[in-house]
Amino acid sequence: MDSTKTATFLERRPRLFGIAYRMLGARHEAEDAVQEAYLRWHQSDESTLRSADAWLVSLTTRVCIDRLRALKVEREAYLGPWLPEPLLTQDVDSPERQLELAGDVSIAFLTLLERLSPEERAAFLLREVFEFDYAEIASALDRGEGACRQMVYRAKARLKSGQPRFEVSEKQHRALIERFVAASTAGDMNRLAALLAEDARLTADGGGKVVVVTRPLLGAQRIARLFHVTARWVDEHSAVLGYRSVRINGQPGLLRLFNDKPHSVLAFDTDGTKIRSIFVLANPDKLEGLDALLHADSSRESVAGRT
Repeated sequence: MDSTKTATFLERRPRLFGIAYRMLGARHEAEDAVQEAYLRWHQSDESTLRSADAWLVSLTTRVCIDRLRALKVEREAYLGPWLPEPLLTQDVDSPERQLELAGDVSIAFLTLLERLSPEERAAFLLREVFEFDYAEIASALDRGEGACRQMVYRAKARLKSGQPRFEVSEKQHRALIERFVAASTAGDMNRLAALLAEDARLTADGGGKVVVVTRPLLGAQRIARLFHVTARWVDEHSAVLGYRSVRINGQPGLLRLFNDKPHSVLAFDTDGTKIRSIFVLANPDKLEGLDALLHADSSRESVAGRT
């Protein structure tokens, strides 16, 4: 393959992956979409293109729209709630990774995007996250500028009720998680409930392969009771419950272990003082990378709790 074309593509790959991952909510699907764009790029006549950037973004977006339509049927038949596949890291340690995670890519945000149609999702992301102008969006989607403005407007309206209303620092986010670890390993219902917003929501994705609640839990007391019951079960069976600090889509989160074996990762949405949502990602097909995190340097930060 042409080395110059390969270099041109690789320079833009992090941005293309960022678009594809936000569109599809799954790392493997995003990588496949970017790979398809790469193959088509090498089949194209670069001399006829006005802009490599615009061409690659347009192509990747259209590939994702087609793939998202196909995935809709699969996700509707999914056993229990479907949650996005997380990007698990200990640190955002490279410019490429920083670009992939630039903007809001939290599990809460990606879950919210599931409310949108594929084209609405594309228009919204290109405008609000990647700051494309409407002419560029119209070119990418092969639609008129007016139609693209309408799609972005509708998308904003659909997402408005679920979008975070507070800017939360990482320090605040991490402090709440540390208090959550202490309370949940102790099984202290009162402390747990005090950390949760009254209308808090817990959503768990086991994909039918791991034992988790199969419907969202609503309310601080119900969620607190779940973690209380879990702690009691651990104690009664002389098991070990532990947590390790990980980064989930660029935000502080937790890896939960039973008897030192990974069970799930927990992502949190907070307003800085209360936990508003907990996302439990337990489907093993979505947790690639856990082994590397578990065997990383022992000097890394940990908030392990044990019972």
